[in-house]
Amino acid sequence: MFFSFRFDKKAKKRLAVAGGAVFCGALLLTVSMTVWQLNRTVGCSAADLETALMPTAAADSETDAEPEDTQPKVAYLTFDDGPSKITEQVLDQLKKEDVKASFFVIAAPNNENYLPVLTRTVAEGHCIALHSCSHEYKDIYQSPEAYWADIDALKEKLKPYLGENMPDRLRFPGGSTNTVSHKYGGDSIMKTLKAQAEEKGYHYVDWNACADDAVGGHPSAETIARNVIRDCKEQSTVVILMHDTKNNKNTAEALPTIIGWLKENGYSFDTVDHLEKQI
Repeated sequence: MFFSFRFDKKAKKRLAVAGGAVFCGALLLTVSMTVWQLNRTVGCSAADLETALMPTAAADSETDAEPEDTQPKVAYLTFDDGPSKITEQVLDQLKKEDVKASFFVIAAPNNENYLPVLTRTVAEGHCIALHSCSHEYKDIYQSPEAYWADIDALKEKLKPYLGENMPDRLRFPGGSTNTVSHKYGGDSIMKTLKAQAEEKGYHYVDWNACADDAVGGHPSAETIARNVIRDCKEQSTVVILMHDTKNNKNTAEALPTIIGWLKENGYSFDTVDHLEKQI
């Protein structure tokens, strides 16, 4: 048995209008998703950092180390996930304090327009290091090949600003001991990537002090400074993790307090391209 349907003119008109509405809705959704992709903040989250705080290798792993109070104190200020709309503010503060820092950069859709600020960053003596191109865990950690393809893509994006002088320092998103990657690439993927990094001539850098500025709730500048000072106490070599995204205005505002405390407590400042031991 066959069924046939006949539409009168009004029904056809209603169907055309409905079809147009569906098309417009789909188009609006596509545009909205594109805008969201361009504007969302890509980078580390609090969950990524829960298991990644490193012990101090430089001071604590050597049995013949000098007493704590006689060791030179060195601070490495590091910023992940930039450049961003606040990078210039960070650079202004560093210039005012006459301090050099290290920037582990990405090149995701939300921050590509800020990549030209790397020219100023390099000119003022700061260190550029590699973080990720997309910073999408599900993509970069699905296999070692996917991770290195992401790093190669990042280096291509950086060429207009760094030329052929590519960094040999990198920071794995989530740190070298993160477990988030296991969900995508298996339990051994970080062990494989660390070995491959050394084979390829890279030096990966973790951290042993954290600003906790990637957590929700937008912590105040005072809270961020207090977090850093808390982690730096009793350590002679500190690699401080901070973030450089549009959400980190308070991090930039905390820098004078952080740097002031470090200076008052006898720390000098350096960049991670001079860091010889893994932190």
